[in-house]
Amino acid sequence: MDGYFPLETGRRRTLKAAIGCVGTGLHSGKRVALTLRPAAAGTGIRFRRTDIGFEIQALYDNVVETRLCTALGLPNAPEARIRTVEHVMAALAGCGVDDAIVEVDGPEVPILDGSAAPFVFLIDCTGLLAQASPGLPEAIEVLRPVRVQDGEGPDAAWAALAPSAGDRLEASLTIDFPGTAIGRQSLSMRISPQAFRAGLAEARTFTLAAEVAQLRAAGLAQGGSLDNAVVVDGPLVLNPGGLRQADEFVRHKLLDAVGDLALAGAPLRARFSGHRSGHGLNNRLLHALFADPANWRAVPSLSTIGLPVPAEGVAARLPAAAAAAVA
Repeated sequence: MDGYFPLETGRRRTLKAAIGCVGTGLHSGKRVALTLRPAAAGTGIRFRRTDIGFEIQALYDNVVETRLCTALGLPNAPEARIRTVEHVMAALAGCGVDDAIVEVDGPEVPILDGSAAPFVFLIDCTGLLAQASPGLPEAIEVLRPVRVQDGEGPDAAWAALAPSAGDRLEASLTIDFPGTAIGRQSLSMRISPQAFRAGLAEARTFTLAAEVAQLRAAGLAQGGSLDNAVVVDGPLVLNPGGLRQADEFVRHKLLDAVGDLALAGAPLRARFSGHRSGHGLNNRLLHALFADPANWRAVPSLSTIGLPVPAEGVAARLPAAAAAAVA
């Protein structure tokens, strides 16, 4: 499938055709239909709720909730939001899709099997199309270290971005769930399309059995099951088929980070590292990055080098804080 192979540098990538699926919302438990649609160069990733006519750009400053998922929406309109966007965002970013419309007919993206693999399958089935991208950034390069932290001491949760000599995101993450089958796990990798497919895409979301009843009592995880999540009870994995990989837990957390960091608005050229980082810290990290224009720069597309790049063309596809810095 030609979606698997890298396309030429300096061009943006969209889908060749629309493709969709139907599944269940992890938290709502309701049936949700999802369609991935091609989009013009410069569109970025946009989410559209067809049931209420709501559309929003997939950007970090449109994140309104980070408890157990990443949700996009309007701050003062709880009905206008789209939850659990991180897995499809990870699939789009991991496969190198720059421009697409993600349509859903309900309040959240379907959980499917709890990983990004079903979304990767859809992307590969339709394939990718290269598009010229005059005046648009090819990437966001991190110029100096940025770090956010929760708590104090050696076991505090934290996430950081630092400059990298590479042309892709390099990522390293450690998680620690003492006294469970999860334990302490670490993983480092360079996020290329091939590495994402082989190393992260199939890693499923997970939860502790002791927390399931509490989540459901709070109106969450209504659609959760052993078909779409790994459930851990102390030293035991309750899923009949066991784990897909021995370190599936940290692989899924890194998958989440790829999806959350894709909300930067363009691929990051940086080194990401974290310890016990989750959706909230990942989002705070992007806020910290764009809080100071000295932290980053927009890398112009190779197809536009030597041509004037209008600031408004770049600013239109970046988060509000970053757009103001460019303009």
